Amino acid sequence: MALIQYLTQIQFDFGAVRLLAQECARVGITRPLVVTDAGVRAAGVLQPALQALAPLPVAVFDQTPANPTEAAVRAAVALYREHGCDGLVAVGGGSAIDCAKGIAIAATHAGPLTTYATIEGGSPRITEAVAPLIAVPTTSGTGSEVARGAILIVEDGRKLGFHSWHLMPRAALCDPELTLGLPPQLTAATGMDAIAHCMETFMSAAFNPPADGIALDGLERGWRHIEAATRDGGDRNARLHMMSASMQGAMAFQKGLGCVHSLSHSLGGLAPRLHHGTLNAIFLPAVIRFNAEAESMQAERRLERMARAMGLASGDEVAPAVHALSERLGLPTGLAALGVDASLFDAVIRGALADHCHKTNPRQASAEDYRRMLAESM
Repeated sequence: MALIQYLTQIQFDFGAVRLLAQECARVGITRPLVVTDAGVRAAGVLQPALQALAPLPVAVFDQTPANPTEAAVRAAVALYREHGCDGLVAVGGGSAIDCAKGIAIAATHAGPLTTYATIEGGSPRITEAVAPLIAVPTTSGTGSEVARGAILIVEDGRKLGFHSWHLMPRAALCDPELTLGLPPQLTAATGMDAIAHCMETFMSAAFNPPADGIALDGLERGWRHIEAATRDGGDRNARLHMMSASMQGAMAFQKGLGCVHSLSHSLGGLAPRLHHGTLNAIFLPAVIRFNAEAESMQAERRLERMARAMGLASGDEVAPAVHALSERLGLPTGLAALGVDASLFDAVIRGALADHCHKTNPRQASAEDYRRMLAESM
């Protein structure tokens, strides 16, 4: 049976961050822990959020790593308890927001984080006791501000997903103004993450027509505006549409993702230095070619429908167009450029087969299928 559920209250506009104190009052947060990273703080992007929260006593955790870890979550929980916090405000990209979701669990639930991981059967163990969370994205990529999941590296080194409707932020303040200073390469990599979400969730065979419509519209916006946003970081119109594409990709991927994310999660766990959006962009062409033979893809003409949203003449052009876009954006177009070699393939494949996204790909992938996709992505 299909579950179609949209719950987050979203404030979307330039200047939306100024509503933070109002939203804290609405959800009952009186002593927030602000979760961010050192880069966001150094860039001055955190300051508007702190100014908006000025009436409230605030503690700040700014040590979120690029790929959030259980160790970072535990350190933040100690700060949360030390300051008697009663809620969380995440200010940053997907890493900060996902870290905050881990904190929301660990501050209110006993045991190691693996207890609550999706592939460990942990989703039902995440209860409404989680700390309330408000998310303020500063990149246009993951869309974690409107998603029920988080990706965290747990103590045993695995990069695992955590999913529960209780983890959905109580409010998302989507303020494109906060993204105006993003450097070009980060704009491109996070933007390709948003495009990957829209494309991969649209390819998933699960029945969710609203998600399909949201994903296609998000793809059209992202595809049309990513180059302008990368070329001119001050282009307000491009930044607005990229933030919308990011939000829409995450609203849609409750439907499920697939092999792109299975591979990215697995390789990202083995090599945390690698950027998730960049990996998604690299894997997309090979996965699109693999998925093209899926019965649901052909029956519903999904490649052709994506091609129309991208302004292409036919579905055959979709995979090459993604590769060409990454190249134009100055992103790596192969794993070799990131220092990845075939010695990692066996471990990546094991992780991909166990990943929660593996089962929602429109065509079931075997170990050898994953090996071919990795080889094609080198």
